[in-house]
Amino acid sequence: MVRHPTQPDWGLGQVQSNIGGRITVNFEHAGKVVIDGRHVDLLPVFGQ
Repeated sequence: MVRHPTQPDWGLGQVQSNIGGRITVNFEHAGKVVIDGRHVDLLPVFGQ
């Protein structure tokens, strides 16, 4: 589980895949989003 550092309203996200730095995450309130891992450092969430 992860959070987007500048989009807290998206809620928790579950990483679906990471291919070539393109990270697909399914967020609670934003749905499926593809993120460029070279420009965004997702925040890992533990214990939820």
